[in-house]
Amino acid sequence: MNQIETLQAELNEIVEGLTGPVAVLLEGRDTAGKSSTIREATHYLPMNRFSVHLSKKPSKRTMKNWLSYWAHKMPRGNQIVFYDRSWYSRAMVQRLNNWCSPKQYDNFIKSHKIWERDQNVTMIKMWLSITEIEQHRRIEKRKKSPLTYWKFSPNDERALSYYDEMTALKNVCIDDEWIAIDYNNKKAGIESFLRELIFALGEKNEH
Repeated sequence: MNQIETLQAELNEIVEGLTGPVAVLLEGRDTAGKSSTIREATHYLPMNRFSVHLSKKPSKRTMKNWLSYWAHKMPRGNQIVFYDRSWYSRAMVQRLNNWCSPKQYDNFIKSHKIWERDQNVTMIKMWLSITEIEQHRRIEKRKKSPLTYWKFSPNDERALSYYDEMTALKNVCIDDEWIAIDYNNKKAGIESFLRELIFALGEKNEH
């Protein structure tokens, strides 16, 4: 087995031994590698032990009941759920693009920590970090590739001019509870992600 397969096998064993619900949050800039990382992390996991929540444009009703919506997306029992973007999109992507109001943003910043504690779910938060140069390279590649061109959106184009603004928003809500992983090299980033996830889950099972 290669290194990633070895880590996937170790993750399998740990997930099968979970004794409570686990939420794994993946946040990062556009093209950071959230979706591909979740594919690798879940590739060999038992189907009945995990689910994936993909990011999508929220409805007007969801926007008005933001944290209540996410409360219904929490893992149950001994399940692990991977979130390709999460409720933290309110504090970053939504704020950056003015999709939420300043009041909605402020309410989130004031209340999300208390809300998380009330969920009784182990939360493992990962920030996938890429530089501005690397993000530009990946967006240009996505736009021109016959395999990934369909993923390119106006938001990707705007992301190139919002790098510093995203950094400022990130710094407000991504604190020391988060594990930051260098994703400039995506393969190395995925290996680091799997190691960090295995370590965090192992610590949970020891308590």
